Amino acid sequence: MFIIDYIVKRYHLSDTKRKVFSNVFWAVLSKCVNLLGVLIVGIFVARYLGEEQYGLMNYVMSYVAIFQVLADFGLDNIQIREEAKDISKKDVLIGTTLILKLMFALAAITLIAITTFIFESDSTTQWLVMLYSSSVILNTTWVFRNHFTSIVWNEYIVKTEISRTIIGALVKVLLLYTHASLTWFVASLVFDAMLLASGYTLSYSRKVSSVTHCRFDKGIAKELVRQSFPLLLSGAAIVIYCKIDQVMIAKLLNNAQLGIYSVAIQFTNVLIFVPTIISQTIAPVLVRVRATDEQRYQMLASQFMDATIWICVIIAVVISLLSYPLVLLTFGAAYIHAAPILAVMAFKVIGDALSQTSGQLMIIEGIQKYASIRNCIGCLVCVILNLLLLERYGTIGAAFISIITIVSSGFLANLLIPRYRHIFLLQAKTLCIGWVRVWKIRFVNNQ
Repeated sequence: MFIIDYIVKRYHLSDTKRKVFSNVFWAVLSKCVNLLGVLIVGIFVARYLGEEQYGLMNYVMSYVAIFQVLADFGLDNIQIREEAKDISKKDVLIGTTLILKLMFALAAITLIAITTFIFESDSTTQWLVMLYSSSVILNTTWVFRNHFTSIVWNEYIVKTEISRTIIGALVKVLLLYTHASLTWFVASLVFDAMLLASGYTLSYSRKVSSVTHCRFDKGIAKELVRQSFPLLLSGAAIVIYCKIDQVMIAKLLNNAQLGIYSVAIQFTNVLIFVPTIISQTIAPVLVRVRATDEQRYQMLASQFMDATIWICVIIAVVISLLSYPLVLLTFGAAYIHAAPILAVMAFKVIGDALSQTSGQLMIIEGIQKYASIRNCIGCLVCVILNLLLLERYGTIGAAFISIITIVSSGFLANLLIPRYRHIFLLQAKTLCIGWVRVWKIRFVNNQ
């Protein structure tokens, strides 16, 4: 809060700008703490469990994540939008969304149980998947988080998430100290979800209203499901092409290979934060400029894409070159085979930059309704390539496939969708001469 108050006084920010800055500050703080917490704790857990058990834990998480999208049913964004439109309806919107998500969560857990016992013969894996699937029920409390998001009040969300990260990390350190089994580490992930669920619910009860005031409305439920169904399809495509490679590595190769591959993913998850935060920070500026000056918007949109993508190019090259010492100094020699995978997957951040910057421009220009087509293309490319190439080329092949997938959905798909072709041309120019334009901006600013 001291940082926020200092900047508000230093730059004489209005109440509106203070609210926006505070929201961005807390969002960035939460993301930084959570990413670093996951990476640091993940390093010690991976070293302790070894490649095979660490791979099994990641398989369990990825398997359940695919079904989590059914439990969410695309309702989160619809709830946030509707509450932002009319805050007086919050009790009925929260109550209706919560009941719907509980119903879909039970359906998701049922499907997890059925598919696990049909396709998974190992009893230990079955037990771990069902144990972790209980987090799907706990995640329904994100409806309370959505309320804080709708009123641009991230402070209490972030405090809950940072507390979860710290307490969760201490629990895992205790498990390491006591030489606990893999089952306890999976249980600790469920405990993390429980901490978030109780934190969101408690924050809502203390700062907004009693949970008992929430109520279900059948008519609103039908409308929410109708509006959220397209988002379900889009979300399912995204989750599948983000997680299916890990599930397929475990099934077509083995858990040890997945454990090594997951190490590279840990690093790339941190790298993806760069285009995410740049996009979220610049997007509000572009929205305001477009409302008053279309020509200036086009210029700033081009500069936004140039800077974001070429910053990510530099990051990708640096991390790729340093992949061996990074893996060796963090996860240790046992995971050194993750280094060549990381050397390849570092370049995925460029694909994410292409996807996120173009996605922001689509939202700003109000043409995001075709975005689900991009996601479906990415999903299709990912599944087909993994089926054809994974067993032959192994985890290195999976790394290349992950890059091809994100480039297909975030860049090449824009060429196939007429409404997005102007964005494809902007991306192509950025890839070809964007670095020159970034340098010119820097040179002019230095004059």
